[in-house]
Amino acid sequence: MDSALSSSASAPLDAAALWQDVLSVREDCPLVHNVTNLVVMQFSANMLLALGAAPVMAHAEEEVEDMVALAGALVLNIGTLSPPWVRAMRLAARRARTDATPVVLDPVGAGATAYRGRALAELFGDGDPDIVRGNASEIMSVAGQAAAPRGVDSAAAAGDALPAARALAARTRGVVCISGAQDHVVCADGRHAVLANGHPWMTRVTGVGCSATALVGAFAAVQPDRWRATVAAMAYLGVAGEWAAERCLNAGAGLGSFQVALLDAVHLLDRDTFEQRLRLSLAG
Repeated sequence: MDSALSSSASAPLDAAALWQDVLSVREDCPLVHNVTNLVVMQFSANMLLALGAAPVMAHAEEEVEDMVALAGALVLNIGTLSPPWVRAMRLAARRARTDATPVVLDPVGAGATAYRGRALAELFGDGDPDIVRGNASEIMSVAGQAAAPRGVDSAAAAGDALPAARALAARTRGVVCISGAQDHVVCADGRHAVLANGHPWMTRVTGVGCSATALVGAFAAVQPDRWRATVAAMAYLGVAGEWAAERCLNAGAGLGSFQVALLDAVHLLDRDTFEQRLRLSLAG
């Protein structure tokens, strides 16, 4: 079994353990290299800064390899594709694998167009990512199952994609996260976590899902167990989003305020709030 999957497999996973990973991010301030999409670039960078990580959003072919060499994790996001960006992603991923740097993939809009499918085939053809995070339709599409995305949104529920996620995790020997009303994080070694925090408003602000992938990169940079790192990132964001939405609703505020409140929550979330609110169950 891959040591990156199994290093913490025997340790109990609960809110207290996950909080230690939050502290590791805040203390270590890992550099997370994002080759991400134009729509979310600023928001993802701000979310990483709020968490305590250091973002870099370099995508030029001429420098991505050098930048990956400095980073603790590489995040690839196919939201706004072009041939130079795909080439840059491939160069970055190859260097990351050479350096044993974790690679996190967000297959935004997978299945929506033939071009996205070809780009993903090229990325996977160079080697499997350590972690894949997406919505149900995206995960089903990447796994080779029929899916019907609505643009970059999912037309399927997270639970519908569980067989696809398990198959994809087995194929990549890595970790797959399905985001939805409940987040499912499955691992090639059989571990399965279900997270039930969050709020519907998180689907109505551009970039929240993409920034979730960026946060996964931050946790993977400090936690060698890729599954635990993914659970920690999704748990933290889910609790932060839930807390932020409640504060906005109590103040009579809407989505514009929620975007700012979410950044505040990622920055300010404390241990007691996290541990009291976290709804985590282990299914495997």
